[in-house]
Amino acid sequence: MILPAVRDPHLITVRRGGTLTDEDHHRLALWAAECADHVLPVFEAARPDDRRPREAIAAAGAWTRGELPMMQARALGGHAMGAARDLEGAPRFAAYAAGQAAVVAHVAEHDLGAAAYAIKAAVAAAPAGREEEARRDECRWQRDRLPDEVRDLVLEDQRRRNAICWNVFDV
Repeated sequence: MILPAVRDPHLITVRRGGTLTDEDHHRLALWAAECADHVLPVFEAARPDDRRPREAIAAAGAWTRGELPMMQARALGGHAMGAARDLEGAPRFAAYAAGQAAVVAHVAEHDLGAAAYAIKAAVAAAPAGREEEARRDECRWQRDRLPDEVRDLVLEDQRRRNAICWNVFDV
């Protein structure tokens, strides 16, 4: 479970009664896609012919540019998560990260789902004994790529939801 029981109005778009602008919603989607793309090679190594996670990541970008409706991005996210179902470990988590990135178009709070699953993929792919280092490194890598405009929002959300995101955001 990566979504909170009570939604944060800072992560709900203005048109739905929150305070999140469309521009910041797009920034969250692009950051989530970048997080997912960073670990996508572990999925593609396991399933080189399955394009669903790559298509989901691309959908996040297409949605931000107005080239793809939200419902299509959301559907592609679901397909990417479907690619994860019969896998285990790093490839599974990488596919989930891609799916979560695409569904940010529907619910902005999925940005942390993409980031958390990407961290889980990095940890699962790490050599034995290096898992904690991999977790910290991936978390820092993600934070280094946060757009300034949403940095404080994401960091506060990571603090708020860390426990329901497997505590991956501890640094």
